[in-house]
Amino acid sequence: MNRTYLTTTLPYVNAKPHIGFALEIIQADMLARFARGRGAEVIFNTGTDEHGQKIYERAVAEGKDPQAYVDEYAAKFDALKTSLNLTYTHFIRTSDPDHKKAAQAFWARCEKQGDIYKSRYQVKYCVGCELEKTESELSQGRCPVHPNLELELRDEENYFFRWSKYQERLLALYAARPDFVMPAHRLTEIRTFVEAGLNDFSISRLKEKMPWGVPVPNDPDHVMYVWFDALVNYISTLGWPKEDGEFVFWPGVQVAGKDNLRQQSAMWQAMLMSAGVAPSKQIFIHGFITADGQKMSKSLGNVVDPFDLVAEYGTDALRYYLLREIPSHEDGDFSRARMEERYSELANQLGNLVSRVAAMAQKYFDGKLDPVALDWTAREEALASAIAQYDFKAYLDSVFAVVAEGNDLVDKTSPFKLVKEDAPAAKAVLSQLSEMICFIGRALAPALPQTSEEILRRYGSVILVGESLFPRRDERT
Repeated sequence: MNRTYLTTTLPYVNAKPHIGFALEIIQADMLARFARGRGAEVIFNTGTDEHGQKIYERAVAEGKDPQAYVDEYAAKFDALKTSLNLTYTHFIRTSDPDHKKAAQAFWARCEKQGDIYKSRYQVKYCVGCELEKTESELSQGRCPVHPNLELELRDEENYFFRWSKYQERLLALYAARPDFVMPAHRLTEIRTFVEAGLNDFSISRLKEKMPWGVPVPNDPDHVMYVWFDALVNYISTLGWPKEDGEFVFWPGVQVAGKDNLRQQSAMWQAMLMSAGVAPSKQIFIHGFITADGQKMSKSLGNVVDPFDLVAEYGTDALRYYLLREIPSHEDGDFSRARMEERYSELANQLGNLVSRVAAMAQKYFDGKLDPVALDWTAREEALASAIAQYDFKAYLDSVFAVVAEGNDLVDKTSPFKLVKEDAPAAKAVLSQLSEMICFIGRALAPALPQTSEEILRRYGSVILVGESLFPRRDERT
């Protein structure tokens, strides 16, 4: 059976959804839809990361019970499914009882291997990342990802994971599988990090200081460190530690941001090795999104809300912007000006082609055109190659090259004029255009599913005229 397992990271529920996570989950959704279109049975996982100090402190600050707090925010993230037209099959929450049991079973396996021990914990700690920081990772004494947060100096006894034990095995994994992390420069980045040496990392916190976490097995004084607990979601969502049922879909493809590179491709892989579970299939790392060239932050007031953009432009327009405008492998920028330009492309290029060909087919031939066989093999191979490289922009560039060819054909042949002189020739041109539009409709299914469905509905055995796929600015309400 052709099985595919895809998962996003789990967003930390200390704030409402932002456009950066919208990018990640839309990318994963496109991969899932493409795989289904190729006949695969797909499990697509997402969810919410609900433990840790940031969440505990935020809940306390708002005077809420931590569980009630995470319940409220988990619902906001699950609402993305409708807003962004997502097809995930699993939504796991790390506060779920089954996940907690799986995390404890995972801990027990690592402990049995001798990979968990107690030691003194003295480190500079970034609460924003929920990670310890070495001096080489700091910029002017602060975490470069969260420069507005003071680093905490921690000194307490915690449990540790023997990450250092797995340095050579991790390097062997990277050498054996040169596409394990995509794009290639991210694999080079993590290999360089691992080659420099690994320090064992803390995997627990004292419950009296931070009570909101999964209890450590056989030690009521400690809860699990949020990263150790959360990473287990990728297999607990499949029913692990049961190794039948949905777990047969493992290993899977993980989609993550560049700030997750170390956790996904080194920490998690070493943990899997310790627990005797196969490593991930592949890890795709995307970049960050800025806003008008600046890092998004609440203090600057430039955080972009995906729900607001959907309300203004529609789901497929936002999906189009994120998939085609934002570079697949590097950082990208969101701006209202570019959003307007990308929307205009949809209206003036795709929407216009679909509408005017349908109008001419209906007016001159009652919507009944002749079947035309065009060879799409090369185009389909290009689309599959783009997906394999996680190059969503290249995928849409290929589709819109056909849109441009269609518009050029209309402009060059002018079927509305040709029909007066040579009706069969005009019909032949429109029939060719109809087949091109059907290909466009099929190819857009993973990226712009609503648009794809509407195109294919209109371009059936009888071509139908409909409203603008993307109403122009002055027509939008």
